[in-house]
Amino acid sequence: MRFFLLAILPLLLVGCDQTPTGRDQLALVPESMMADFGRQTFVQLQQQLPVSTDESARRKVQCVAEHLISRIPARFPGATMPTTWEVVLFADSTPNAFALPGGKIGVNEGLLKVAQSDDQLAAVVGHEVAHVLAKHGNERLTQELGIKTVLFIVGLFSEGDADTENIRQALGVGAYLGIALPFSRSHEQEADAMGLELMASAGFDPRQSIQLWRNMAAAGGAQPMEFLSTHPNHDSRIKALEERMGNTLPLYHQASPVNCER
Repeated sequence: MRFFLLAILPLLLVGCDQTPTGRDQLALVPESMMADFGRQTFVQLQQQLPVSTDESARRKVQCVAEHLISRIPARFPGATMPTTWEVVLFADSTPNAFALPGGKIGVNEGLLKVAQSDDQLAAVVGHEVAHVLAKHGNERLTQELGIKTVLFIVGLFSEGDADTENIRQALGVGAYLGIALPFSRSHEQEADAMGLELMASAGFDPRQSIQLWRNMAAAGGAQPMEFLSTHPNHDSRIKALEERMGNTLPLYHQASPVNCER
């Protein structure tokens, strides 16, 4: 046990970092590896999902993404970001979007029915880009590996005990309910805050983020109880966005308005 802890200590020290909001984080996976994961995943998605042929919608998504990306260096100067970004609109009716390490952004056509303006689309894309800037994927993967390591050690050092499997299962459930899910919600909240700042500084009205989530609530079905969900429920999310508006609106008023509808 002592040897194992000594072996991983250098990794823990190297992995200690801060997100662009100043939150301490542990992200042990090399960023080059995360970028490779992102690129490989994006290639697989492009093989599985058809790319949209709606040129007008593709130009709109590209325009929104480019304006957001252009503001990253000024808004989050300490953040590590890809040198290039690829934006793809998928012909999928699911209202969804994502951003991956390595500079890959995907938006489904279905999202454009819920995000009914440039500003609302910027709220979603800005949120997803924020996940990449804050290295949330790396942090989640590090956490997942850590939980599995603990379970492995429990199994390794308690062989022959009749209660071993029960203890192991209890640790697994406890870890996922007590650590992983709330931690994922903290990622979502951090991405909301960063995305709000990014969209406002890029010239998109941050107040439309609230309307976006009202649209999401109207379009979605019943939500799970928040403590069992990796995402804040819509009401919690809207309330948090409203509370941040006082600090975010000045960024919007200082920026040049954007029109991607042309």
